[in-house]
Amino acid sequence: MSKKEVLLTYEGLKKLEEELEFLKGEKRKEIADRIKQALAFGDISENSEYDEAKIEQAQNEVRIAQLEIMLKNASIIDEDEVDTKVVSLGAKVKIRDIKSKEEYDYQIVGSAEADPVSNRISNESPVGSALLGHKAGESVDVEVPGGKIKYKILSIYK
Repeated sequence: MSKKEVLLTYEGLKKLEEELEFLKGEKRKEIADRIKQALAFGDISENSEYDEAKIEQAQNEVRIAQLEIMLKNASIIDEDEVDTKVVSLGAKVKIRDIKSKEEYDYQIVGSAEADPVSNRISNESPVGSALLGHKAGESVDVEVPGGKIKYKILSIYK
């Protein structure tokens, strides 16, 4: 993982810190217990429980290292300082698809905490990057794999 800046809201920072704490504590202990149990079965050369636990241990350690790097390179988006005059990182935005008339509410966040299911889209995504810098009332064309979608920005809020 590169040493690039990781943009996070306070909420995103807290989630990553909680995940790191869980992986270093409870998850490590759970995996160590599984390895200990698997070793009790004897011969480890044909012990699938042991192999699976060791793979999970390696994956856990990789994720811990990723989280530590992300947190070390984190820059916090202060939501109190978010400008609601234009779409910016940390801002929430209500948009309307001009063709289908469907409306969407999104928060623009850094890629590390993007979660489209929770309406948190990355500033690097096609929609997120197209909206950045635009004002309420403006229309924005978004290039997506299926073509072009036109959105109207209805409001920008915190």
